[in-house]
Amino acid sequence: MRQHTRHTRLRRTAVSAACLAVAATVGLTACGADTGGTGSAKRAAEKKGPFAGMSGGEIADKALKATSGATSLRIKGEVMDEDAGLISMDLAMDTNGECAGSIGLGGQGKMEMIIPGGTVYLKYDEKFLRAQSKGEPAADVQSAVDMLAGRWAKTKATSDGAKETAAFCDLDMVLADFKGVHSAARRGGTTTVDGTPAIRLTESDGKEKYELYVATEGKPYLLRVDTVGKGGTSEPLTFGDYDKPVKTTPPTGDVLDLDKLTG
Repeated sequence: MRQHTRHTRLRRTAVSAACLAVAATVGLTACGADTGGTGSAKRAAEKKGPFAGMSGGEIADKALKATSGATSLRIKGEVMDEDAGLISMDLAMDTNGECAGSIGLGGQGKMEMIIPGGTVYLKYDEKFLRAQSKGEPAADVQSAVDMLAGRWAKTKATSDGAKETAAFCDLDMVLADFKGVHSAARRGGTTTVDGTPAIRLTESDGKEKYELYVATEGKPYLLRVDTVGKGGTSEPLTFGDYDKPVKTTPPTGDVLDLDKLTG
C-alpha cells in the first residue's frame, strides 16, 4: 500500500465530513416550504418578541449571513453519509486556517487533527486505519496500523497529501456556501440552546424535517440544526464558540514526521 495514497484518502474523509455538515445546513434552507399560513395568530406572533416582523425565512437568511461572517467557530454533531454511514465530528476552525478536533465514522474508528498553521498533525485509531485501508494487502494494512495507530504524525500543510485538509481548515472556504442562500423556513417558538436564548425554525424536504435554532441575543448566529428522518431519528449538529481562539497546541513527545519518511 502506498503511503501517499493512504494518507490522501484519510484526509479526504475529513474534508468530506465538514462539507457534509455545511451541505446539510445549506440544503435544508434552500428547499423547504413555509407552511405556516397567514392566520392572525401567526401575524401577531411575528410582530412581537425576537426578530419582530420577520418571517422564518428572513430569520434563517440573517443567521446564515452572520454565521458566514464569523472569524472562528466549532461544529459538533452527526451527519449521515451514504457511503460512510453516520459521521460524527467535533471540529473548531478559524479564518487563519487553524483547526483542531476529531472525526469518527460510526463503528469504523476516529481520527484526530491539529493544524496550528504550517503543519498538519493527525492521529488515527486502529479501527479507522483498517476501515480506510480496505482492499489493500493485509501486510501493508498491518504495517500502517503498527506505524500509525494511536500515535501523532505530522506533515507540512503544503505537502501534496495535506493540501486538502489545510484548505478545508480555511473557515472562509467552509462557509462559502452559506452566502446568498434564501430560505423558506417557518417560525417556531423560543427556547435555549446550551443556555443561549434562541428561536426555533422548521423546514421540510420530502420525508425529512429540519429544525434550525438561531440566537436571539447578540449576533443572530446559527446555534443548532436537527435533521429528523424517517422514524423520528435525529441527527443534531451544533455551531458554537463563535469568534473564540482555536486551541491548536502541537502535540509533543513521540510524533512521527511523515515528510522524512517520504523523502
